[in-house]
Amino acid sequence: MPAEGHGHGHFHPVSFDPTASEPDHYDAAPTAGRAYRIGIGGPVGSGKTALTAALCRALGDEINLAVVTNDIYTTEDADFLRRAGVLDPARIEAVQTGACPHTAIRDDITANLDAVERLEEKFPGLDLVIIESGGDNLTAVFSRGLADSQIFVVDVAGGDKVPRKGGPGVTTADLLVINKTDIAHLVGADMDVMTSDAHRMRGTLPVITQSLVDTPDAPAVAGWVRSLL
Repeated sequence: MPAEGHGHGHFHPVSFDPTASEPDHYDAAPTAGRAYRIGIGGPVGSGKTALTAALCRALGDEINLAVVTNDIYTTEDADFLRRAGVLDPARIEAVQTGACPHTAIRDDITANLDAVERLEEKFPGLDLVIIESGGDNLTAVFSRGLADSQIFVVDVAGGDKVPRKGGPGVTTADLLVINKTDIAHLVGADMDVMTSDAHRMRGTLPVITQSLVDTPDAPAVAGWVRSLL
């Protein structure tokens, strides 16, 4: 396999495997005695914040939960959730990554772990913390040291070709959500193609298609989350 040198005495192999992600520098964290952590990632505009809000509405009365959002330079996603009133504003922490969001959810997870710990100190007995990544590309996955399970969100506006393009977000996330199905006919996306490609790329890993216009509380995803807790 070809290798790429950086002039400092070693080489990094170039990989074109669409299922391969960068090495995870962290071991999976023990779950005993702490909140379960679910990471939500996906491209810009795919509906991650809307899904986070829907899960808060669906689960907030039955599960003791909190949210950490990630944005590069702003707190916009956290501000949106607070304005929407989906949770007590104190249960929402914002992380400003200062770089591509995958750096804070995979490469250096310290800021997110600190945010989770602050929430656990403020709200003892938390059952669940949802960690929403800022918009990133198809390679963006969470470190298992940060998220116990991962949801990856794509939307039909990106085209029905997105699932077959692969990338570890699509192929390895514990759940793939294909969002905004209500506009598929407007953007020329073939849902049969999109879902069949998604299942082909993911094997036995689950795929959920949804429209938050038609089902605002994301019942299928909320049910999947309940099954984890």
